Amino acid sequence: MARIRCLHLADLHLGWAPQAWGGREAKRQQERDGLLKKAVDFALDPTFQIQLVLIVGDLFETHNPPLDLVSSVRQELNRLVQAGIKVVTVPGNHDEITYHDSVYRKFGREWPGLLVTNPMPERIGELNLGGTPCFLYSLAYTGGVTRAQELIQDFPCGKEAGIHLAIFHGSLDWAAGERSLPLAARGLAAAGYDYVALGHLHLHQVKTVASTVMVYPGMVEGKNLSDPGTGFFTVVEFGAGLPQVSKIPAAVRAYRQIKLDVTGMSEEQFAGELSETKDPEAVVELVLQGVFAFLPDLTALKEELRPNFYHLEISDETNFLDLELLHSWAEEPTLRGAFLRRMLKRMETANGPREEQVTYLALVKGIAALQRGEGHGNDQV
Repeated sequence: MARIRCLHLADLHLGWAPQAWGGREAKRQQERDGLLKKAVDFALDPTFQIQLVLIVGDLFETHNPPLDLVSSVRQELNRLVQAGIKVVTVPGNHDEITYHDSVYRKFGREWPGLLVTNPMPERIGELNLGGTPCFLYSLAYTGGVTRAQELIQDFPCGKEAGIHLAIFHGSLDWAAGERSLPLAARGLAAAGYDYVALGHLHLHQVKTVASTVMVYPGMVEGKNLSDPGTGFFTVVEFGAGLPQVSKIPAAVRAYRQIKLDVTGMSEEQFAGELSETKDPEAVVELVLQGVFAFLPDLTALKEELRPNFYHLEISDETNFLDLELLHSWAEEPTLRGAFLRRMLKRMETANGPREEQVTYLALVKGIAALQRGEGHGNDQV
């Protein structure tokens, strides 16, 4: 069998609009909608020798995206077709074909390449890839027609020599509702497919059952910080043995998480630490952890730090304990009071800032345990 290389895409969610990005909403949406062009440029690069592009659902954020976006997407896909690269598009649950005004109903006849429209699993076509026949199997979930109330177990199969490739936007071994298109991995393997190209889950996942390789490529470019994307394209190579899956970095905006433990920091130390935390091109979540010894204004802090990042969100996972309050608790005739008297004395006699910080952290954890009742903190001593 000749070597065949495929670009497996899913969940691009073109047309997604960010909210509350400090005035950069339109710019970020436009930037992110350029992801398909990057993918097409990648596929057309002779270095990667791509012969087939699979778009496995949720190409668009909605089933009825703006016409100018649809036009640009069709132009990009036509670049692939004109270059002789095969293209297969499967509707997802965001850009579902069910609706009368679905993009795939309005433009189905002119859609570049092969558009999947059948509501139940079946063989949808055969491609010739470098002299090797490639048999395709898929469906487009259609409300009221597709029977997906429980895991789909039965799939069509073929015995012909060549590549047998299944393409489904659904949830593998997870009955998360009919529109999630629940698929049984054992059923897919029993059909004898060489490769199952999946979409729907946004994390990259690879599962092999028997001799069938099943892959979620994941979302290449993130939406928000809870859905940050993978940052790479997924390329599959068919040849001798099992299909080989590769991750190739994509030129997309970085999403980062920065964790900062504030325990034991003064206001000056805290400000100094943050002044060195910069990444103007990244989308960043700053996660504050530990215990503040002062009360910060996080709203003002976010505004102050905003120029240091393309977009910034602050997650506050800290606790706050005031030293005056701790000293007043230390005077109580309780287990909590006895614990605090001992720990505060250790802090006073600590051998340097590091030991003081460690002791303070131990104090905080001890108080938290007593507050939960683990040590009966209010019992008299």
